[in-house]
Amino acid sequence: METSSSSTSSKWIKLNIGGKIFNTTRSTIVDKEPHSMLARMFEQSQLSPADLDIDGAYLIDRSGEYFEPILNYLRNGKLVYNPNLNPEGILEEARFYGIESLVNILEQQIAANQPDPDPPLTRSDVISALIHTSHMSELRFQGVNLRNCDLRKLDLRHINFKYANMSGALLSHSNLSYCCLERADLSFANLEGAQLLSIKALCANFEGAFLKGCNFEDPIGVRSNLEGCCLKNACLEDSNMAGVNLREQIWKIVH
Repeated sequence: METSSSSTSSKWIKLNIGGKIFNTTRSTIVDKEPHSMLARMFEQSQLSPADLDIDGAYLIDRSGEYFEPILNYLRNGKLVYNPNLNPEGILEEARFYGIESLVNILEQQIAANQPDPDPPLTRSDVISALIHTSHMSELRFQGVNLRNCDLRKLDLRHINFKYANMSGALLSHSNLSYCCLERADLSFANLEGAQLLSIKALCANFEGAFLKGCNFEDPIGVRSNLEGCCLKNACLEDSNMAGVNLREQIWKIVH
């Protein structure tokens, strides 16, 4: 009977973490993350456990509030925590205890919830810039984020869009004549019926773009330059491409 009682008691561990008491089994601590510091503390022949309080609980001078979701993760493999808790606080505790799988989960979760450091401009932002810029001045949108922006039917002539992110942008029936689109990303953008006279689109990315019915021909004879651009899976149906420079294209046109 004494052996059975001793065996049962050895399976259970009482933890005093920052004054908060937790009761759990040795297997919960050890089996999920066997290489963690926490597991090595309570695995036989590994690190010596912490000091004991007067009630026999192992003392660990860390936050009990942030340890609770870690213990529940070790129990069931799911990260669930009170919305009032800061996930960065849980992350610091997971790093301290060496729970690497949980560290990875929390790092990905925190990164996904970070605000976009370069949020896309809106249609209103672009219109405001157009209104407040003299027609004699060059409007520069070089390197800006216009991803998925609605720019339909706008007069965007002579604008510098070099290196701009315009992927998924709505540009149907807009006028992009004389624009610099060098190395801009227009992948999967909708440019149906757009005016593209004399554009400079060296090495631009038009992969999957919808270019149906576009006009590239400049009546004064200045050629549009699409040299080295990507037109993979782009649709150019019914487009007027007279005089366009198409050297060194990546082709796979959708008709």
